Amino acid sequence: MSEFPPCPKCNCEYSYSNGTIMICPECFFEWNPTEEKKETTHEAIKITDANGNELYDGDTVVIIKDLPVKGSSKPVKVGTKVKNIKLVDGDHNISCKIEGFGAMGLKSEYVKKA
Repeated sequence: MSEFPPCPKCNCEYSYSNGTIMICPECFFEWNPTEEKKETTHEAIKITDANGNELYDGDTVVIIKDLPVKGSSKPVKVGTKVKNIKLVDGDHNISCKIEGFGAMGLKSEYVKKA
């Protein structure tokens, strides 16, 4: 058993000390064990795309299914690239702007990470 704490990101037990910081050899996460853990909004919200890849604020995604738009006669087509997404709480957990449609919410199960 290691004398060092496991990695807070991937829970790897092989972390090691490099002076005042700890380093994980598997995910290369660096942290200071003396600082309090600051939980960010993204750590509280784990959102994945249709393929299971974790999404982050600012990512670019691609629509994988034609999506009807309320109040419009044309759908958002498959393959539409959406840049700079923002993750939010709720049923439609992605907030974004789509060219030709404007601001809207998307469900993460209808996108894949680009």
